[in-house]
Amino acid sequence: MNNLKLYGFELSGHSHRASVFLSLLGLKAKIIQVDLASGEHKQADFLAKNSFGQVPVLEDNGQFIADSNAILLYLATTYDPSRQWYPESPQQQAEIQRFLSTAAGPVAFGPARARIKHVFNHELDLVQAHQVSEQILTALNAHLAKRDWLAAKHATIADVANYSYIAHAPEGGIDLNLYPNVQAWLNRFEQLPGFVAMPKTYVALQTKL
Repeated sequence: MNNLKLYGFELSGHSHRASVFLSLLGLKAKIIQVDLASGEHKQADFLAKNSFGQVPVLEDNGQFIADSNAILLYLATTYDPSRQWYPESPQQQAEIQRFLSTAAGPVAFGPARARIKHVFNHELDLVQAHQVSEQILTALNAHLAKRDWLAAKHATIADVANYSYIAHAPEGGIDLNLYPNVQAWLNRFEQLPGFVAMPKTYVALQTKL
């Protein structure tokens, strides 16, 4: 019997990454919203769960797992006996790791940063975020030209890790209509049993750079 809790923030793509995977696995978890605006994530109680002061954090029977990609790996290896989401093949694991790095790299510094600039008005270089976005979305669009999923013939945590910020890229002024294969992949992901959406925020497609 698991006793799962997820500490997150509903408008965080990193948090959605963890919450949607819990749902895809059919796992019940208590979702605890962390008040980032008031700095709750920098207080001692939360820092005891994650010394980096970041969401999300997964609690499983008193054990804490921080970092969204680490949470995906933990859940996939602990609660998916079929090993669909993180296959045991070293080659497939390497391919999945490639796309976990993509999620933590160009997706984080491209679509995610552009969205953060528009939605939360953080001091970020929007031009650079759009340039990175164009590069990674063009590469992903080519990668998905003759395949349905990023790292295997079925959905894996590679797809989970990259979905949220790419799906919400229009909130950062990025036009996904330019990337039809990426759009088709997003649509396939949204048809997976157990999928739950992240709340949408202001769409800023009218921004011209």
